[in-house]
Amino acid sequence: MTQLDALFGLDGRVAVVTGGSGVLGSALARALAGAGAKVALLARGAELLDRRVRELEAQGGEALAVVADVLDRTQIEAARDAVLDRFGRIDVLVNAAGGNVPEATLDETRSFFDLPESAFERVFALNLVGTLLPSQVLGRAIAEREGKPDGCIVNISSMAAQRAISRVVGYSAAKAAVENLTRWLAVDAARVYGGGLRVNAIAPGFFVGEQNRALLLTETGELTPRGRTIVEHTPLGRFGVPAELGSTVVWLCGPGASFVNGVVVPVDGGFNASSGV
Repeated sequence: MTQLDALFGLDGRVAVVTGGSGVLGSALARALAGAGAKVALLARGAELLDRRVRELEAQGGEALAVVADVLDRTQIEAARDAVLDRFGRIDVLVNAAGGNVPEATLDETRSFFDLPESAFERVFALNLVGTLLPSQVLGRAIAEREGKPDGCIVNISSMAAQRAISRVVGYSAAKAAVENLTRWLAVDAARVYGGGLRVNAIAPGFFVGEQNRALLLTETGELTPRGRTIVEHTPLGRFGVPAELGSTVVWLCGPGASFVNGVVVPVDGGFNASSGV
């Protein structure tokens, strides 16, 4: 074993990635598989999920597709059982399910006072409850293993949790709650389980996915006015590429981060450090 493997290798680990069929979730799954982990992808849509698993297997990884809704505890429990039946244990949970909902995104014609309560509740449930329930069900399976290396949960926050970014108040509030939950659970899990379960998060800057593509790019691939403003306020001068999140997640899940607990790591091209001036 090389020194790099000792610090960052995930051979023998089993990782579950919720939202595993999405752009970011599938990129994180590829990174984990590339580091040696066996990966279970969890999402609601079977067809795309199966395609992602075939992609991982084509690259030599061992993967499992599990259809489940992160807002349904019974389905998550069934997913846990399916992963344990296939792989025998769970070492890593990446809570990549989440995102915004169109009704909770304010356009130029609507203000905060026009935000539908139902839309706010849906986006809050998707991001916060959709992190809470898998962490309770799958996180317990990680924490209560016997004789295994330390396990971890990695949550997905956002720059919107730390900055007031226009139009996405519900999403921003939900991701801020995810960050608080990350810190709270990190402290509580350390108290109860010692080093058996670490909890951290990453805060991506702006990455183009299915949900925000129309906000950032035109149909011809040019920057929208909003996209241009974001790029101008990002010191590296571009959007992120989903694969650029993978190395941070692999680090947080590996032995090299064994003393890292309760942090939120920005992966944002410098967006949060910049004043825009």
